[in-house]
Amino acid sequence: MKVLPILHIEQFEDANATVEFYSNDLATHLKNNEAIVHKSHKHDFYLCVLFLKGSGTHEIDFSSYPIKEGSLFFLKPGQTHSWNFDSPAEGYIFFHTQSFFELSISDVKVNQLPFYYSYKNPPNLHLSTVELQKTASRFKEINVEYHANVVYKKQKLASLISLVYIDLSRIYTVFDITENTLSSTYLKILSDLERAIEVFYKTEKQAHFYADKLNITTKHLTRVTKSTLGKTTTELIQEHILLEAKRLIVHSGNSLSHVSELLGYEDYAYFSRIFKTKTKMTPLEFKKRYL
Repeated sequence: MKVLPILHIEQFEDANATVEFYSNDLATHLKNNEAIVHKSHKHDFYLCVLFLKGSGTHEIDFSSYPIKEGSLFFLKPGQTHSWNFDSPAEGYIFFHTQSFFELSISDVKVNQLPFYYSYKNPPNLHLSTVELQKTASRFKEINVEYHANVVYKKQKLASLISLVYIDLSRIYTVFDITENTLSSTYLKILSDLERAIEVFYKTEKQAHFYADKLNITTKHLTRVTKSTLGKTTTELIQEHILLEAKRLIVHSGNSLSHVSELLGYEDYAYFSRIFKTKTKMTPLEFKKRYL
C-alpha cells in the first residue's frame, strides 16, 4: 500500500526541529523543493501562498482551482494537494504550526479564521489589484523578517502574520454568507466534529454517534452544521467518507474492493452505488481519470 507523503516544516530550507515557521519567495521555494512539492502530498501545518505571476491549476482534495496573478490559497493540515504550472510561478509562501500561531497570539485560535475553520470552506481567494499590492507588501515583509538574523524575530513574525490574516479575513468574509451566524461556541463544536469524523468515519456513519461524542443532541449538532456550513451532519460525514475514498482510490494502490473494506463497507457493490450516486461515476471510472 502506497502512503501519500506528509510533509513537515523541518524538511524545508532554513528550518530545523525547533522551528515552527517557514517563509520563502515562491520561485525559490519551488526550485529548492521540486522533488517533493510537485507530486500529490499532505502537510502537518497551515500553509498560505500568494501568486504574483504564473498560471496553471492547483488541485486541493480533488477540486481544481486556477492559478493566476492575485491567486491566494489557504491549506489546513491533512489536505491533499498538487501543483500543475503552465508558466513559471512567482510570489510568496509561508507556513506555520498551530502552536506557533496560538502561543504567539493571545485569545485567537487558528480555526476561528474564516478560511481555516472548516475543510468545507473555499481554500482560495482572488485579490483585486489594490488588495494584491497591499498583501504582497505584507508577504514580502514576512519573508525579509524570516531570513534576517535579528532579535524578537518570532514576535514580529507572529504580529505580521496576524495582520495578514486580519486583512485576508475581511476580504474573505465579504463572500461568506454565514459571517453573522458564527460564534466561537459553534466553531468549537464544528472543529470537534470534524476531528471526531476523521477518527471514527470508518466504523461510525450516523449523526447521533457524533452528537453523543460531543455531549449534545443530534438536533443541536445539525443546527450548528447548518448555520456554519449550510449542510447537515450526515452530509458532512458522507462528504468526508467520499473524500477518503477518492484519496485511497487514486493514491493507495489498493484494489477497489479493498478500498471499500478500508472505509467500512464489506459489500463492494453497495459502496460502488453510493460512490456513483455522489460523483456520477463508478470508483473504476474515477480511478481511470487519474491513471
